[in-house]
Amino acid sequence: MAGCADSGVIIMEIKKKCWPDLFELVSKGRKNVDLRLADFNIREGDTLVLEEFNPKTKKYTGRVIKKRVKNLTKVNLADFHSAEDIKKFGHWIIEME
Repeated sequence: MAGCADSGVIIMEIKKKCWPDLFELVSKGRKNVDLRLADFNIREGDTLVLEEFNPKTKKYTGRVIKKRVKNLTKVNLADFHSAEDIKKFGHWIIEME
């Protein structure tokens, strides 16, 4: 993670792998939400650096997209549903206009 000062606020860059199909949707503007395990620190205003990673070749493709974090919500999905239902049904990530 790298950071830079902006009016006294440190803006961090957080690098994350992104599978090709999801990377393509982000690059075309069709996907602007992401669900990640909250095992890292991130704040609104930080920059999320998505690095395209091919899981078949286990190599980065070299394509990178940087996106500013607009809104951030942390939840524990097990607080809302049983582990059995989560495994059976999964979750929708719904973006509304």
